[in-house]
Amino acid sequence: MEVVAVRRGAVRSVVMAGLLVLLGGLGSGVGNARAGAAGPEADVAYHGRVALDGGRLRILLVPENEGPSALPNATVRLRLSADLANRQELAEGCARAGLREVVCETGELPLHGRGRHIGLVLRLKEPAAEVVVRVDTWWNGGATDRNHANNEHVVLALDTGDTYAF
Repeated sequence: MEVVAVRRGAVRSVVMAGLLVLLGGLGSGVGNARAGAAGPEADVAYHGRVALDGGRLRILLVPENEGPSALPNATVRLRLSADLANRQELAEGCARAGLREVVCETGELPLHGRGRHIGLVLRLKEPAAEVVVRVDTWWNGGATDRNHANNEHVVLALDTGDTYAF
């Protein structure tokens, strides 16, 4: 993974999330103290708004958890249909994960509660008439999420400055 521009602390969070994914994958079914015990289950959801105006993509995202378990953290992934500019000012807890990807930690997701609000202004490499934004969970805190309908979104934003909600 190439990280181009991030604020302090974001790289550590993304690396920690990646390590936990690897460790969780190695430990699933092997390291459980109770034989056959399943991990926690949580229904993570994302709601927000997207607007494209003159090569700048504004995103406001609010992660939520409908339970049945609280999560200490999760990571949301935003994938774009257009390349990002080389330099970005990203919100705390966010990191660039490729030419067209940004990942952000959600912070604690309490049962039936919200995580931190994530606000981004992403600059595109070149102006585009439209951008498709795909939102999904990159890492779910090691929990099972049986309902992907509320955490996987595809939003088309036209370069009009209009706001599109999801």
